[in-house]
Amino acid sequence: MSDGLAGKVAVVTGAGAGIGLAVARSLADAGCRVVMADLDPSACADVTEAGVSVAVDLGTPDGVAALVETATTRFGGVDVLVNNVALAPYRDTFTAVDDAAWQRSWDVNVMSCVRLCRAVIPLMAARGGGSVVNIGSEAARHPKPYLVDYSVTKAALLSLAKALSIEYGPKGVRVNTVAPGPTRTSTMDSFLAALADRLSIDIDAAADHFVNEMRKLPLGRMNRPEDVAQVVLFLAGDRSRQVTGAEYAVNAGGTASV
Repeated sequence: MSDGLAGKVAVVTGAGAGIGLAVARSLADAGCRVVMADLDPSACADVTEAGVSVAVDLGTPDGVAALVETATTRFGGVDVLVNNVALAPYRDTFTAVDDAAWQRSWDVNVMSCVRLCRAVIPLMAARGGGSVVNIGSEAARHPKPYLVDYSVTKAALLSLAKALSIEYGPKGVRVNTVAPGPTRTSTMDSFLAALADRLSIDIDAAADHFVNEMRKLPLGRMNRPEDVAQVVLFLAGDRSRQVTGAEYAVNAGGTASV
């Protein structure tokens, strides 16, 4: 069975770096016409000629509307939606996170997904179906105090995906979640640089220490963005045609629970 993605229209949010950029490249390599959204999409310029990048703030209704308008005007609709954009600021204490910070995390991490799904899923249904993939996090099931608002928003996305999968499955729209664990993005590298400085070692040694001593990941290695992108690619295409409402953990075995 082929993945059936050639010629499809895919929208990827947070596509300017890390997991989002890797997902955009994977979908483009599979033959998709990719609409790549980010506050700064400059890194998307060389991803594909059969696509377009859009500079938008997806934490606002106007940003979401502009993205959907670009996809529909340029390509006539949407077949694949990857909700990846998120804020994950480090928090010293719970009480230090004020209402404005909570609201911004909620707007970017949750409402961008809500608004995009509300706009795009009917378009998918009208085209005979489609696939929505939300990028969650292991923090949804294992909340991190230093990422308290991020953890809460990722838990909300799990519930949203389940509800949407039930309502729209009969219309041919599948909704799934990919939940990455530690991944070598720029955000993780900033953490590893600080760890390396504290331990007086280089950043790769710090990554090894984090994986094998701090987290004790069974596979003994950290995700690369491409590892997550390959699971998204599977869920986007026809190979997963019987999969909806599911959560795929990509975390080197780091979730030690049933």
